[in-house]
Amino acid sequence: MKSNGLGIDGPILRASHGMGDLDSRATPVIEPMMDRSRIRLLLLDDDPFMTKLLGRMVAGLGVAKVQCCSNGHEALAQIDREAPDLIMCDLNMPEMDGIEFVRHLVDRRYAGSVVLVSGENERMLQTAEGLVRAHRLNLLGCLRKPVARETLATVLDSWAPPAALRQRAARAAYPAQEVASAIANGELVNHYQPVVAMGSAKVVGAETLVRWNHPTAGLVYPDQFIGVAEENELIDDLTGVVLRAAMAQSRAWRASGLELRISVNVSMDNLKALDYPDFVHGLARELEVAPEKMVLEVTESRLVKDLRVQLEVLTRLRLKRFGLSIDDFGTGHSSLTQLHDFPFGELKVDRSFVHGAGRDATLRAIYEASLGLAKRLNMEVVAEGVEDRADWDFLRRTQCDYAQGYFIAKPMPADELPGWMVRWQARARDEGLVA
Repeated sequence: MKSNGLGIDGPILRASHGMGDLDSRATPVIEPMMDRSRIRLLLLDDDPFMTKLLGRMVAGLGVAKVQCCSNGHEALAQIDREAPDLIMCDLNMPEMDGIEFVRHLVDRRYAGSVVLVSGENERMLQTAEGLVRAHRLNLLGCLRKPVARETLATVLDSWAPPAALRQRAARAAYPAQEVASAIANGELVNHYQPVVAMGSAKVVGAETLVRWNHPTAGLVYPDQFIGVAEENELIDDLTGVVLRAAMAQSRAWRASGLELRISVNVSMDNLKALDYPDFVHGLARELEVAPEKMVLEVTESRLVKDLRVQLEVLTRLRLKRFGLSIDDFGTGHSSLTQLHDFPFGELKVDRSFVHGAGRDATLRAIYEASLGLAKRLNMEVVAEGVEDRADWDFLRRTQCDYAQGYFIAKPMPADELPGWMVRWQARARDEGLVA
């Protein structure tokens, strides 16, 4: 599973360039707020020319209320008087740099949004972005100097009022009893994100991503309920529902002529039960699904040191011919040990190392190291987070086995996948996505 144990998928937005759609490590996507005149913006940069340039740009894009500050102390004093909706902050400034300034925002419980602006290299921006997100501030993006007008407009359009952010946060706090009722009442539904072979662009499988068809809130993504399930001993029931539905769908697709490998995210909490292999195998027998057509994805960041039970469970699952995949590879603390100890046949490179790797030396080094290691271990490689044509071409050049991501398709209801496959093959041919 992904960071919460049951698959979080979705696009990676860098403004400078599940079982679910949203990356739990990223700021939740908010519907664009197109009336930019409502934004009260504070612009913090020690360079007078850059301050004037950015001020003119945001004004030209419709932001009517802009406060400019040349140092962090001045900006904090302004925030104490009247907190802005959005802060654009340079990283490298004398006296108080942008990182220290962000810490002061956290101390003040700043509830607005932040955009980082810097001429520093991409690796420094990535580190700063990770720190801001770790502070749980609403980061809209990172802008590289010189800032492009189009990129700045995109960032402004992703802004939402603090009240909207608070409302979304409130919606995320579902009580355990409500989640239990959703499981029992059949309110969970599976969506499927296609996985394609890089060499042929052929659809070879799909990852199962669960949603909650909430009776009043509509479609709820898993980052809002998986953690509740894990913390309240509901995860076995939830995963069982998802797995059963995925196997039933696999059988239905096979009956219609579609032979696809279906991946299902399983929580490490599921793997604490020694009888779990028998449960999964019994389910496959009941639903007449070949184990070879099912892949169980385990997020390596959730693995712990004492893994004797999990080692037995995973080994028995592999003996029963279920596929095993190590998901979000590279985001945890003991990846190499896990590759050595567990019988994984597939490695999924985390999206954070895939999107933009063709133009970022650091990401490319991590991606290529992961790819090379998997090849040496005779493992198949799936690259997650393929967001644009540049990502696709990069994976093809580096001979990655499989890919998934929004460039290919978003997760979709099961009944939409056959029609999408026809359109995808036509698109792959017309756009020259294969050699």
